[in-house]
Amino acid sequence: MISKQVFMIFAAGLTILSACNQSTKTAPKGETYYETLEVSLCDRTLSTGYSAAISGVQTVEIRPQVRGMITDILIEEGESVRKDQILFVIDQTPYKAAYEIAVANVKSAEAALSTAQLILESNRNLYNQDVVSEFDLMTAQNDLTEAEARLALCKAEEVNASNNLSYTEVRSPVNGVASMIPYRVGALVNSSIAQPLVTVSDDSRVYAYFSMAENQMLDMVQQYGSLNNAIKQMPEVELIMSNGEKYEHTGKINAISGTISESTGAVSIRAVFNNRNHLLRNGGSGTIIIPMTLQNCMVIPQSATYELQDRVFVYKVVDGKASSTEIHIAPQNNGVEYIVTDGLEVGDIIVAEGAGLIKEGTPIKSKNELLNEQNEEEGQE
Repeated sequence: MISKQVFMIFAAGLTILSACNQSTKTAPKGETYYETLEVSLCDRTLSTGYSAAISGVQTVEIRPQVRGMITDILIEEGESVRKDQILFVIDQTPYKAAYEIAVANVKSAEAALSTAQLILESNRNLYNQDVVSEFDLMTAQNDLTEAEARLALCKAEEVNASNNLSYTEVRSPVNGVASMIPYRVGALVNSSIAQPLVTVSDDSRVYAYFSMAENQMLDMVQQYGSLNNAIKQMPEVELIMSNGEKYEHTGKINAISGTISESTGAVSIRAVFNNRNHLLRNGGSGTIIIPMTLQNCMVIPQSATYELQDRVFVYKVVDGKASSTEIHIAPQNNGVEYIVTDGLEVGDIIVAEGAGLIKEGTPIKSKNELLNEQNEEEGQE
């Protein structure tokens, strides 16, 4: 029983001691202490996002080169295809017949040429023997020339017929992924159809096209010295996909337009990304994230600012009181901090948070002062 009372008295003593210690860490009643910071120089890497349209490095609309009915479709929609793979077959019957006729015509022309050569040789011998006239000799020579021309024409027709027959097998000119197919077996197609048979996009790599305002582009070029240097030295960029997720591979800016759009005042830029897993598709969209490193800049938290009529202000601590000061900030920010371009100097003390709740001339005591006072009190105790 006695031990229990001793324990309760000991616990009560600890509670009182704890309360005493806590009371030394609170601000004196009626006084308000503020978080402040001293403005200094530092480096920051900021990221800016730009809406982008995604396209395969090569996108080909495939149309037939001959007229006919589709007899076979050899791919599935969305299937990966390789270069020279047969995608469609168009009715080959009339083109096979035309090719066979062309081959027969070539053989006939070759026979006619051989006969003309024999006749010319015979007439030349007979002319030397004064058996035939010069007219007969020249006629034989002309017949030979005509036979040679006929053979050349037949060979050209054979090549044309062979090409037309080969065109009945519609092949992919590139590696890529097939789009949806608007035609089915039995459809009559030709080279002037409005919709292609299929579109094949080579998306082993993809381009992300986006636009940048002229002033931002000029800042970037000035930062790197020239347009070519900007392309070579710019850091790799990231892509935020349309589902909000970050794409696993980084990309590289590889082209900047040499002209500025008169309608938008923007410059077109292209970044390239590896896409071996075919996650990104031709026609998609996303957001390009470009990092920008700023050196020796003044950085303050956005919580230290307030806005009035589209102007940004902070409260400097001058002679222990709040003094409203307008500042100018860089257009890029990370959503947490501002880069100050004008209005503050290194060494200035500003209120770091709650600026919107302070009035001009409010006495400012820093929380650091409170902490120092508490430490002094604890040292004296």
